[in-house]
Amino acid sequence: MTVLVLLSYEKGNYIRPITRSAITAATKLGDVHVLLAGKDLGDLAQKASALSGVKKVLIADHEAYAHMLAEPTADLIESLADSYDTIIVPANAEGKDILPRVAGLLDIQPVSDIVEIIDTNTFVRPIYAGSILATVKTHDNKKLLSVRGTAFAPTAEEGGSAEIEKLTHFSGSEKTLSKFCELKISQSDRPELESARVVISGGRGMQSSDNFVLIEKVADQLNAAIGASRAAVDAGFINNDCQVGQTGKIVAPELYIAVGISGAIQHLAGIKESKVIVAINKDPDAPIFKASNYGIVGDLFEILPQLEEKLGALK
Repeated sequence: MTVLVLLSYEKGNYIRPITRSAITAATKLGDVHVLLAGKDLGDLAQKASALSGVKKVLIADHEAYAHMLAEPTADLIESLADSYDTIIVPANAEGKDILPRVAGLLDIQPVSDIVEIIDTNTFVRPIYAGSILATVKTHDNKKLLSVRGTAFAPTAEEGGSAEIEKLTHFSGSEKTLSKFCELKISQSDRPELESARVVISGGRGMQSSDNFVLIEKVADQLNAAIGASRAAVDAGFINNDCQVGQTGKIVAPELYIAVGISGAIQHLAGIKESKVIVAINKDPDAPIFKASNYGIVGDLFEILPQLEEKLGALK
């Protein structure tokens, strides 16, 4: 069997870790080819060919794919689909945008957000905000999957020597109805939220955006990424790209610190694979304590400055 994986990347020749996790999943199903679509791709082709487990890199360098819009990218995948038994996209914003359109074009029922591969037809995926794992069997001849990055270890960035093939026919490049208008990127020196070793998140208990400076100070000591609950985002305390949870980003750090977060099931679905969860909340009955390994019942406005001080003393 041969598997095609859509490569997700950022400008500046950076292949996202979720792509490498998708490749790890794909190796369980057969030989892996990756599709790199974009414009002025630089050294990304060579980086993709060096990924462990990859047999071939397909390069689609065309203006139509410059911003990975769903229409042209899905049409491109459809044009390549006959050569593959399985097509995999990462379960990130791009993958979730592209996957339904590919499914419609191919008339295939996709299996989304898989966390385990049992065999070539059977997969495990979370449902009901991650409170239940469903085992799903598909009878489609061709499989269309999205992979949750936190469920599979990223493949090594080096060690591969895949063949590089440049595509010359760019399907769908002339019939795009949507257009790219603007991209706003939050610039930060902090680790990427989805791949950080340590994440500290604030919730409604932070009370205001100004109080997030307390979390920032602790994050600086731990070299941590900063997240937030949906309640904090909806209240305008922090940008929505920091939202952790079922409708935000799924994280699986070595240490997750939840500050002033009650522990709604939507949030727990995004952090359940964290190795150690620490909760700080003044409500001893908050649901977050049932999901945490360690808990501190108290006023976060007293605890965070003390935590910052103690961490600083360790350096």
